Amino acid sequence: MSADLEGKRCLIIGASSGIGAAVATRFGALGVKVAVHCNGNREGGESVAATIREGGGSATVLQGDVADGEIAASLIDQAAEQLGGLDILVNNAGSMFGRTAIADATDEQYENVIALNIGGVFFAARRAAQLMGEQRSGTIINTTSVAARTGGGGGAGLYGSAKGFVSTITRVLAKELAPTGVRVNAVAPGVILTPFHERFSTPEQLAAAAQTIPMGRLGTPEECVGAFEFLASERMSGYITGQIIEVNGGQLMP
Repeated sequence: MSADLEGKRCLIIGASSGIGAAVATRFGALGVKVAVHCNGNREGGESVAATIREGGGSATVLQGDVADGEIAASLIDQAAEQLGGLDILVNNAGSMFGRTAIADATDEQYENVIALNIGGVFFAARRAAQLMGEQRSGTIINTTSVAARTGGGGGAGLYGSAKGFVSTITRVLAKELAPTGVRVNAVAPGVILTPFHERFSTPEQLAAAAQTIPMGRLGTPEECVGAFEFLASERMSGYITGQIIEVNGGQLMP
């Protein structure tokens, strides 16, 4: 158990379901003061916060579209105000907006993928970097994807390319913020059974993906949580920055 996380203040962007919800629930159980972010799924965000509170933890809910730069920055400020500061930021919001070959992608799909998967991370991280840099402590954990290295499955090229940006900006921020004592890392999930794949992958696609995984099955959100906990803990990862932890059952072994 990461005892050093107790009392830390954390904003998890994209925490109303899937991996973000699992991380929020675990952090809450560890005594982290959690701001649960949601956008369209307010009900999911409230449910995650309620679960944390029922377990004796502290949680608040923030809502807004991080693809909008002003809103993303405001969410960082709101979290810091409501929690009494900000020690941990988890950038977990993302979407594929449909599977489409590059040749068939519409301008709207391109703009949506870039705005959320790239813009959301950039805007939130930029404001968090300012706050954490001033306090000279903190950690940012971005959620990238195995698709950042592989290009993704059929029709996921735009999404995989956007996640490639997330992986790169993780390293850039790690270099820029290291002198201030702020660490920046990322977790790269493989094929995880979440509402994301319920929307964008068919049962046949998921079955085919499982065949490419040495462990022979898809992952669960809970199996991703340990990587986030590890990277959030100064005791366990205080000398680690600029790294990407792959959580994919052996599907990719870089």
